Amino acid sequence: MDTAVVWFRDDLRLDDNPTLTDAVAAADEILPVYVADPRRQGETRYGTDKRGPRRGRFRSESLLDLRDSLRDCGGDLLVRSGRVESVVPDLAERVDADAVYAQTKPATEELGRENAVGDALPEDVAFERRWTHTLYHIADLPTPYDRIDDTFTPWRKEVEAGASVRDPVAAPETVSTPDRGLDPGEVPTLSAGDREVSPVDDRAVLNFSGGETAGKERVREYIWAGDHLRKYKQTRNGLLGADYSSKFSAWLAAGCLSPRWIHREIKRYEDERIENEDTYWLVFELLWRDFFQFQFRKHGADFFAPTGIRDIHKEWDRDREAFRRWADGETGIPFVDANMRELNRTGYLSNRGRQNVASFLADALGVDWRWGAAYFEERLVDYDVASNWGNWAYQAGVGNDSRDNHFNVLSQAERYDGGADYVTTWLPELADLPPEYAHRPWRMSDQEQAEYDLELGTDYPRPMLDVEARYRELRNR
Repeated sequence: MDTAVVWFRDDLRLDDNPTLTDAVAAADEILPVYVADPRRQGETRYGTDKRGPRRGRFRSESLLDLRDSLRDCGGDLLVRSGRVESVVPDLAERVDADAVYAQTKPATEELGRENAVGDALPEDVAFERRWTHTLYHIADLPTPYDRIDDTFTPWRKEVEAGASVRDPVAAPETVSTPDRGLDPGEVPTLSAGDREVSPVDDRAVLNFSGGETAGKERVREYIWAGDHLRKYKQTRNGLLGADYSSKFSAWLAAGCLSPRWIHREIKRYEDERIENEDTYWLVFELLWRDFFQFQFRKHGADFFAPTGIRDIHKEWDRDREAFRRWADGETGIPFVDANMRELNRTGYLSNRGRQNVASFLADALGVDWRWGAAYFEERLVDYDVASNWGNWAYQAGVGNDSRDNHFNVLSQAERYDGGADYVTTWLPELADLPPEYAHRPWRMSDQEQAEYDLELGTDYPRPMLDVEARYRELRNR
């Protein structure tokens, strides 16, 4: 064919991008385009923003990096604003394209817009979709996605036994973009209505810079230079520092890195250095990510219902004040507050922290879990719709592999933050307390509060509920 449009979505990379590679192989000229659709921003029905400023900045950096990479190959990236079902067909018509190539996504809004683009294209323009966001290809699953097991472990075992990870495809050496007098357009930054991004907090575990170049550098630093993969399983429940976990998630979510490319790096590490349970465990985590992508293709909008995919009916509280205190890190429960303040200041939270604050909101407070999922959507730099909503539904007891037991944030804090280093990092007002009081400051007498110069209710909030009694209640129900 003469000309193909490549519509970039959450696949902002050149390496292992079959959408781009197949288009380059099929057409003489390629028009790469990214559309800043206004529906990806704005307020959700839960009163949160669909995309906060940190993820917005990461997206802008990723687009700038993608444009630079395409220009290095002789091409360019056009950036437009508007509804994708209007912008993409219009560009296809203007360059007389024979086909539009695009990544396909499993989530409902993304899939709906993708279908709208296909419906709006002229009949003589082919719509070529490529599945590019998972480790295993959807066509290679031993059981079709609409019949896969809803429990992770049997699904994982079946996939590991009956499917193979495809080899990554190489980035194209050249991309020939037609010169039709089209303005490349400006990469969007924060709009006037967006909150400004606060400076990087020196307590942040990592400065997440967007783009394939930065993502590959993080892989190089973590796997190769730091040699951290050999102990990944041992350290993955850490809370402080850059290297207790891989932190590849932001680049995976935006598609700056492909899971297959990371998988190849893991296998190369195993061949050249060491293969052990720790190296496997990073692949295991990629499988969890895959699982939720395929589950969203199977169950769709059911993941956003209060009853989840299991149709579990619970009485959810919709207490705005309780939710606000949770979101602001003002619950008076230090481990919860420390995690929420880290999230608010940096856009990132450890997996251990995510599990605990989700459990506190859904289990201890009984607040509608979807409010928490929506707040994470706004705040997380590594937000991925399937992973986020799938994990929240799981913790709320309405999703896959759902927990019948809650996380006790008090015992979790003492287990994973025994010296209270994490809590006092994010709650410096508690820094002078011994660990047992840093985790449970309400146990201090008035005399001890005076001794440590910390007044509950003034210097740090009193707990919003008797959390120890609440956990006894949950344990005995």
